[in-house]
Amino acid sequence: MAARGLGRSVGRLLGSLCGRSGQPVRQLRGVSASAAAAAQPGSYQAQSAQAARVPAAFWGPLARDTLVWDTPYHTVWDCDFSSGKIGWFLGGQLNVSVNCLDQHVQKSPESVALIWERDEPGTEVRITYRELLETTCRLANTLKRHGIRRGDRVAIYMPVSPLAVAAMLACARIGAVHTVVFAGFSAESLAGRINDAKCKVVITFNQGLRGGRVVELKKIVDEAVKQCPTVQHVLVAHRTDNKVHMGHRDIPLEQSCSSQEMAKEDPVCAPESMGSEDMLFLLYTSGSTGTPKGLVHTQAGYLLYAALTHRLVFDYRPGDVFGCVADIGWITGHSYVVYGPLCNGATSVLFESTPVYPDAGRYWETVQRLKINQFYGAPTAVRLLLKYGDSWVKKYDRSSLRTLGSVGEPINLEAWEWLHKVVGDSRCTLVDTWWQTETGGICIAPRPSEEGAEILPAMAMRPFFGIVPVLMDEKGKVVEGGNVSGALCLSQAWPGMARTIYGDHQRFVEAYFKPYPGHYFTGDGAYRTEGGYYQITGRMDDVINISGHRLGTAEIEDAMANHPAVPETAVIGYPHDIKGEAAFAFIVLKDNTGDTDVVVKELRSAVATKIAKYAVPDEILVVKRLPKTRSGKVMRRLLRKIITGRTQDLGDTTTLEDPNVITEILSAYQKHKDKQAASQ
Repeated sequence: MAARGLGRSVGRLLGSLCGRSGQPVRQLRGVSASAAAAAQPGSYQAQSAQAARVPAAFWGPLARDTLVWDTPYHTVWDCDFSSGKIGWFLGGQLNVSVNCLDQHVQKSPESVALIWERDEPGTEVRITYRELLETTCRLANTLKRHGIRRGDRVAIYMPVSPLAVAAMLACARIGAVHTVVFAGFSAESLAGRINDAKCKVVITFNQGLRGGRVVELKKIVDEAVKQCPTVQHVLVAHRTDNKVHMGHRDIPLEQSCSSQEMAKEDPVCAPESMGSEDMLFLLYTSGSTGTPKGLVHTQAGYLLYAALTHRLVFDYRPGDVFGCVADIGWITGHSYVVYGPLCNGATSVLFESTPVYPDAGRYWETVQRLKINQFYGAPTAVRLLLKYGDSWVKKYDRSSLRTLGSVGEPINLEAWEWLHKVVGDSRCTLVDTWWQTETGGICIAPRPSEEGAEILPAMAMRPFFGIVPVLMDEKGKVVEGGNVSGALCLSQAWPGMARTIYGDHQRFVEAYFKPYPGHYFTGDGAYRTEGGYYQITGRMDDVINISGHRLGTAEIEDAMANHPAVPETAVIGYPHDIKGEAAFAFIVLKDNTGDTDVVVKELRSAVATKIAKYAVPDEILVVKRLPKTRSGKVMRRLLRKIITGRTQDLGDTTTLEDPNVITEILSAYQKHKDKQAASQ
């Protein structure tokens, strides 16, 4: 396939860093001294080795030259995984919105910052850097006038739109902390996040549009804030012309700036000078327990890492149109729709719609019309579109595409091949990227690399600069060599990583640094090839990846366990040909329960109400009891083997309280399948 390596621009960016040390060299796990010695200065290998051995010499000059600083930093890094202490560019002060807006407005005010690909096909809106800065400042001044100060938290419950981006940057400008909540989450999920962060303000739209359907955002916010005592104001912009109920704390906020609150404000707002380690945003993610955790990302390190990975992984060049189709409610939207591209002065596409509205050619018609150069999306969408056939792709001119990217979950071989051969005409570089909400940016991807280096299908392959992966066995020992698998850990801090869980640093330490002392535990398993490349094999904890969205099985179980007829439930993930993984729920009902179909329907509704529609299990099976150990722990691995047809290999079942439970569940599952087959 077509392959670009570091390229000249990257070589220039990084080549000057060779040999700038000033710190004692220390050998780290996962970095071969011989490989480092053999590498040529300026090469991918040499840069990787330097970033691993002497992080200060690598990241220090990059931060100084890439970001606009108010006050220079005095210490590049100060990190200790044993206590979960992570600090980068200490003593430095800057403003993220200045880095994303003002610096580009000074050079090229009329260059396009955002192309809003609205839900309505063919109605894109272009926003220049000057316009985005003015809107950001007006909104920042509006927030200030309504009592928002440095350090206050602001919830953003909005779909992908220029105003949502301006809301994030307005918070950054005045030193407030934003927490964007995916606009598909329920009122209860929204309220939980608002309350955990103690948000003073919520910014939303009257309604949203997605796939031609209206989403009642304001109604959901109204329902949520009934349970949120800290919320003082709800700022309401209008996406549609429909009127919605406006209460005593609601403030109309017009996107056009031609009327109402924002129009009253000055389009200039002095930026707050923020410390490198001040909080930039909170983003909630699922873990293996039932409570979502608010991951804290800070200013300078996050921005540098997002900008650098955006530039190098996707071969971004000035003038490119970068198309990441993720929602801003997820970390992908933060790093590769907003912060990374805008810091680099790029034109970033905001995709409001769905891959199949009005038809399965939507992505590719958009690529043709907007002349997109990099396209970054999820394997779920690729698997969905693959089923519609090649004609929807070939109908449109995709010659502008240079790089294709995959994000959110491991991509299967069939989807990779289709994306590469059909969408990319076998000429585009395809980067299968692995990273997490916690990592802040891409950690393992085929690029950057040596010029012309190979790319293996469906494999993340190469660690980014400063990422030092190690595989661990079940006893916590490092697994050396190639053709091996283990728990994927990272042995060294990098600037983009999350700093803590909001309000609960102990949980942060226990989740990420306790399982394998001295290492960050990703929660994922990985396979390392003989050539030293990495392939992600999936989650190792009770977290499932539905359409690229991480969801703790405990969250779904908690939502269903509140039903009065359900004393026990267990949820597992299982392979799904479109979503990658789907949820399968096993439920035990009380003896006097009436119509089980009614209960199942109520359980589906409960999950949609308490979490989101995408969290609803695809299958719900009623069983008499769950397989438990003598100590009462549910053996979920046995449930997973039953529904994936691996009952010949159940493994050690000696700890089961009663082995007969397996036969019971197998019988119930077979009846369930027979009933499904009969109804089709």
